Amino acid sequence: MIVAACPGQGSQTPGFLAPWLELEGVPELLEAYSDAAEVDLIAHGTTSDADTIRDTRIAQPLIVAASMIAMTQLVQRAQRTADGVAGHSVGELAALNSAGVISSEDAMRLVGIRGRAMADAAAQTPTGMSAVLGGEADAVLALLEELDLTPANYNVAGQIVAAGTLENLAGLAESAPRGVRVMPLQVAGAFHTSYMAPAVETLRAAVAEVEYEEPTHTLWSNRDGAVVTDGQDALDRIVTQVSSPVRWDLCMESFLAAGITGFIEVAPAGALVGLAKRGMRGIPAVAVKTPEDLDAAAELLNGAAQ
Repeated sequence: MIVAACPGQGSQTPGFLAPWLELEGVPELLEAYSDAAEVDLIAHGTTSDADTIRDTRIAQPLIVAASMIAMTQLVQRAQRTADGVAGHSVGELAALNSAGVISSEDAMRLVGIRGRAMADAAAQTPTGMSAVLGGEADAVLALLEELDLTPANYNVAGQIVAAGTLENLAGLAESAPRGVRVMPLQVAGAFHTSYMAPAVETLRAAVAEVEYEEPTHTLWSNRDGAVVTDGQDALDRIVTQVSSPVRWDLCMESFLAAGITGFIEVAPAGALVGLAKRGMRGIPAVAVKTPEDLDAAAELLNGAAQ
């Protein structure tokens, strides 16, 4: 079983869309995606600097657009789809599109709304997120509770992402126990926490207008690692995940239980392959960062089909 995964916010880098624009049909596709999301994806994906694309309103549409383009190109190159898909945080919108639940136009419209709503929610209180690397999980969670911080992402054993006020995150960095490293993330707010509650209702209203289908192949939810077989349930989870933790650790446990034999992360790739190498040791993994990586990913897909 080959699993394809779509990354979340923070995976974008300046100019990362440039090589994809050289592929036939991609500029026109990005123009359509830009209209749907109300973001100039071509400009921001090629010339904008790191601070500009850190803006949640811009970052989220960029990431989802890149993932959908890379996934489409991979399917065309390999002449088959992955056996299952999943998305980390905002990447779940691209995963729903890949699984046939929503159209690419609706995915881009929703991610535009999601990004704006989450940016507005983040502007109400200065907040952020930091990766906590190392340490025993119970001890780390106890420290977060003591500092009034929320575990927003459970990525893999030894890596929990804390979220909350900038003051409390600074306190975390100062009080981190020996052997624990605290690394601030390039995001603009405490995503997947109660700070995002105002964005939930905005997204819920937008989702209510979306036509959906049942998943065409296995789709895992980053809320709890469960397989989602109902289109409405998949959309409901898109809404509630905005203010609830991402359980990528449980997703990887589910991949292993399902008999995963290969893992592909589509653009803008890298972070999830890194987690896979730690959480699913021995499973072949390919990061599709540029079109040059498509052949290796297609080889992995087709090797599984033989």
